[in-house]
Amino acid sequence: MRVAKRRLVIWGGLLAVLVAGIAYALRPQPVQVDLTAAGTGLLRVTIDEEGETRVRDVYTLHAPLRGQMQRITVEAGDVVEAGKTQLAQIEPAPPAFLDVRTEAEQQAAVEAARAAQNLAAAELNKAKADLTFAHGELARNRLLLQRRAIPQRTLEDAERAHSVAEANLATAEAALNVRQHELAQAQSRLLSRQEIRSRRGPCECVPVTAPVNGVVLRVLRRSEGVVEGGAPLLEIGDPADLEIVVSLLSEDAVKIRPGQRAIITGWGGKELKATVRRIEPFGQTKVSALGIEEQRVDVVLDFADPPEQWRPLGHGYRVDVQVILFEGEVLQLPLGALFRQGDQWAVFVAQEARARLRPVVVGHRNNLAVEIREGLQPGEKTILYPSDRIKDGVAIVER
Repeated sequence: MRVAKRRLVIWGGLLAVLVAGIAYALRPQPVQVDLTAAGTGLLRVTIDEEGETRVRDVYTLHAPLRGQMQRITVEAGDVVEAGKTQLAQIEPAPPAFLDVRTEAEQQAAVEAARAAQNLAAAELNKAKADLTFAHGELARNRLLLQRRAIPQRTLEDAERAHSVAEANLATAEAALNVRQHELAQAQSRLLSRQEIRSRRGPCECVPVTAPVNGVVLRVLRRSEGVVEGGAPLLEIGDPADLEIVVSLLSEDAVKIRPGQRAIITGWGGKELKATVRRIEPFGQTKVSALGIEEQRVDVVLDFADPPEQWRPLGHGYRVDVQVILFEGEVLQLPLGALFRQGDQWAVFVAQEARARLRPVVVGHRNNLAVEIREGLQPGEKTILYPSDRIKDGVAIVER
């Protein structure tokens, strides 16, 4: 009896310890969380995008006419003076080479012009003969009229015929002159480049000078050769007169107004200040690196700092632009502490080692923090990045 009672006590104790261990192992454990406190600080909401510096007024010089341009010797960075610095020189372009067919056509045109000249010379000889005959007839009729051998009407007819013969002679001489020039014109089309070069006098070159004071930004065409009229040659501008242009999404551009402040970074120097001067009134369709079509709007900014601070920048330099939409001291939380609860924003507040669900009203926000307008007091701790294990009233412990 005593042995049985002893065994019962032993096994009962062991069973009680086992049950207690299982109960202890299965008891609810507090969830480890990261906490962050709501605090008042500077919140800055910006639109960030890559921009580019450019000279405010860029002058592109074009060839004024088609011709043979001599080699451009100026280099990018050379200082030029308006109306005095000669940048390029263009002379008349040499004629194009004639192929066999075109040369045969020109030869035929020369022969046709020569035949037309001979015909005009023959017409001139005929006109001279007619004039000589009319002159003789007029002299005889005048003598006969003095003897009263012919009527006055016969003399008048002879005078008219003489005038017509003189007009025909002048017409024939003019026609011969025209045919001679046409022959010379046809022959000139067959002149070779060597003959043209031997007949050419001093070079009647057209100089291309700088339209404004500034610096050569880029030479677009340097080598000697034939250029067409209107071909771009080089660009001139003042590198001390820079502006910034940034291409923003149209949905971001509508939030910006002229005069808004901006911050310029990522150019290799210290942070610079700028102001928005103009939002372009039209958008452009551009394809992003992911192949998505986007509507982009160019926004132009001016530097607000003295030129000495941004003088190392030049035309076409890359910069990072942050256009400031809002900046102020507000109660804020990290963005990772908030989540959607229906139609509202909410947070889990840490109270007495438990998570308490609380809706909040938010204001301005950026990529890192958000303004809390209602629902929290400064210093209250909230759970950062709450997982699906966090529920209202769940026990928590700071990690």
